[in-house]
Amino acid sequence: MSFSQALSGLNAQQEKLGAVGNNIANSQTVGFKSSNVQFADVYAESRIGLGTRTSSVLQNFNQGNIESSGRNMDLAIAGEGFFRFQQPNGEIGYSRNGQLTMTANGDLVNAQGAQIMGYPADAQGNIQGGGDVEALSVDAGDLAASATQNLDVSLNLDAEEEVLAAVPSAQEVANGLDSSQYSYSTNGTIYDSQGNARNLTMYFSKTAANEWRVDARMSGGPEGAPNYGFTDIANGSNFGFTTDGRLNNNFNEFEIDLDAPDEITDADGNALGAGASEFNDTLTSQQIEIDFANTTQFANSSTVNDLSQDGYTSGSLVGVTIEDDGSIMRNYSNEESRAAGQVALVSFRNPEGLSPNGDNLWTATASSGQELVGAPGTGQRGLIEPGAVETSNVDMAAELVDMIVAQRAYQANSQTISTQDELLQTIINL
Repeated sequence: MSFSQALSGLNAQQEKLGAVGNNIANSQTVGFKSSNVQFADVYAESRIGLGTRTSSVLQNFNQGNIESSGRNMDLAIAGEGFFRFQQPNGEIGYSRNGQLTMTANGDLVNAQGAQIMGYPADAQGNIQGGGDVEALSVDAGDLAASATQNLDVSLNLDAEEEVLAAVPSAQEVANGLDSSQYSYSTNGTIYDSQGNARNLTMYFSKTAANEWRVDARMSGGPEGAPNYGFTDIANGSNFGFTTDGRLNNNFNEFEIDLDAPDEITDADGNALGAGASEFNDTLTSQQIEIDFANTTQFANSSTVNDLSQDGYTSGSLVGVTIEDDGSIMRNYSNEESRAAGQVALVSFRNPEGLSPNGDNLWTATASSGQELVGAPGTGQRGLIEPGAVETSNVDMAAELVDMIVAQRAYQANSQTISTQDELLQTIINL
């Protein structure tokens, strides 16, 4: 008698129970993908088969549930793709588990110390997308101050204002004008090359029908900083409006030169700013372009609609966040943010061909094909969900049913062996 069929069945069901047990054991493992054993029958030029064998163990890469973790350094992938990790030994692994921590030197690693990879950013926070990916880290250094270079001002100037006869000098502007010397004024904050906040007051004076003059005064800042007066900053021309109240495009940009106080002159060309050179020597030459492109002249009260500038003081790192597109943002105390890089995702032609390597990692094989690296949301790569994790895709109810079926099949194969043993014993007793 042959026991081979039943024995092969016992071995096959043992592997099936092993896969079921592994799935159940990892039902709470973040990013885990369940597996299932596939069987094949065995024939050897006979009408009756020789039993069964395990043909393959198939991995199930269906999406697991995405659950909020309330922790920004946790990442989940909504859709296809894998995180790319560089392991401590330099080898590359792929994972669906995006639970990250930051080391003391700023490296972003998983629980096993593998460092997540992506596209780096330059010193200005511009992400170098499309290039080589590398292990990502976050620089903890301060953000240097940046002097104001551009000031955008949008306002309405009252068309019914009376024309002013007198024009103030630079010295008068530096000292501050009274309300009789201008038609309307507004102010905003700008920054010098050291990151000192300075107050810029702009005085608007109607000089003729549909024509206005703008003068400026820079004040405030650290002790010893001089007050500067800038007259006729429209480079010698008033800026005007068309008859329908729109700004004449020939006069929509103006410059303030903060190079040195002795370059500031009054209306007669006399140098101003004596005594300010000691402070100014510590500053870098600076020009501010003021854009009034959206300014209007309608018969309504003069008012500012928008005022923005691009300067800021220095700031220290206060936190790190990860955006939906995978951008890793450094947040500073001066309310500025800069990208430290972007997490990349990897897709495969045949993800079922990946080889499980333990520690929530897979490695590429000839069956899986080569990795296809790109930004989240491109190609066949999904999107990143920050502050969330992807749970295991193990279906506990299905696994328990499979376990019962495998157990019954194991018992039936055992019974086959017992029956054949009884038949053999009967033959021996003849």
